Amino acid sequence: MLDRNLIRNNPNLVMQGAEKKRVNAPVKEWIETDRDYRATLKELEAIRSELNDQSKAIGQLISQGKKKEVEQAKALTKELKSKINDIEEEARALEQKVIELELQIPNIPQESVPEGSSESDNQILKRWGEKPDPSRLYKCHWDVAASLSLFDQERASKISGSGFALYTGLGARLQRALSQFMIDYQTRTRGYQEVYPSFMVRRQCLVGTGSLPKFEGDFYQTKDDDLYLIPTSEVPLTNMYADEIIPSEKLTMKLAALTSCFRREAGAAGKDTRGLLRLHQFDKVELFKYTKPEKSDEELELLRVDAESVLELLGIHYRTMLLCGGEMGFSNIRQYDIEIWSPAMEKYLEISSCSNFGSFQARRANIRFRRDGASKPEFVHTLNGSGLALPRLYAVLLETYTKEDGTFVIPEPLQEYMGVDSISLSKECLV
Repeated sequence: MLDRNLIRNNPNLVMQGAEKKRVNAPVKEWIETDRDYRATLKELEAIRSELNDQSKAIGQLISQGKKKEVEQAKALTKELKSKINDIEEEARALEQKVIELELQIPNIPQESVPEGSSESDNQILKRWGEKPDPSRLYKCHWDVAASLSLFDQERASKISGSGFALYTGLGARLQRALSQFMIDYQTRTRGYQEVYPSFMVRRQCLVGTGSLPKFEGDFYQTKDDDLYLIPTSEVPLTNMYADEIIPSEKLTMKLAALTSCFRREAGAAGKDTRGLLRLHQFDKVELFKYTKPEKSDEELELLRVDAESVLELLGIHYRTMLLCGGEMGFSNIRQYDIEIWSPAMEKYLEISSCSNFGSFQARRANIRFRRDGASKPEFVHTLNGSGLALPRLYAVLLETYTKEDGTFVIPEPLQEYMGVDSISLSKECLV
């Protein structure tokens, strides 16, 4: 969330930021409600002060033997207490309304974020590698998988319904190899500390990241425990230090987690239903940073490179986009999307989003640091990015590295994890 003083003192800036993100934010309603809330608190303070004065006066009147005045003072005290109860209830309702409204106000994009409302307004920041030979006919990944028995969506649907995958044989090993390679690379080579969090979180954790209430209905929720399956490990990683003060010497802190992720994809019905492009459950390596405010822009660029370098090691053509305001997420101030080329579908597929959230998430989750023993605590800045999501990477690898004779050549970095250098049509591929 934003600093309340910023909203009060510079509402135009906040509204302009929301407009840039194409979000209809209740800034004016928040200001009016906040004004009423503070006026109510002021009235409450005045009545409590009057009650305190009356309580003192009763003692004096009793000592003076003024029975009639004592009874009058007691009656007034009772009236003041009743009034306080009413105003406290009003204040609680207004406070709740203030919180509900401010949770609907998005973070403010940086000035350098381009204007725009669609992906056509995004800016290409970088291209790496060449597209696979355009003169060749490439098989879609679901056809490659069928011929090599790598995953089985029909049986997955029988088990869980549509939108799930069942990896089999060497296909399951490839899934595991990709996961292991990426988490090993980020922790052993790029300096991230590995974390293995729980896959279920409390509602407040999703509020802390800005996922709720904005995306209510997009997540899987347990019925009896009021826990949510994580849509990304960003959620538990952000909340590891909720309501804590991180020692200054620990910053910048770099964390990486390999987890399964669970998403209803409620707003994507009918889109990308074939193959692995849009699943309700998938694995992902998440990269996350806590840092000082003055370092967050620099750390975002480093984070982006950490994600991009995985694709370079695997030899996958990609481009990196700086997103315009209308394409950005709710909680960030700057966002890069990394997209990989599908030679069979002849289009780019988003494989990672790398974002700087400023103090927005830290303010929601109350995560601070102190520069030294005498300094006032400040909110940290948080950053995160996929490093990378598995399904689309898996799909593009199959399309890119399958030869015309149907043999899938395993990229060199994965061969030690796979134990083989290729997968070809053979009896061992059959399920």
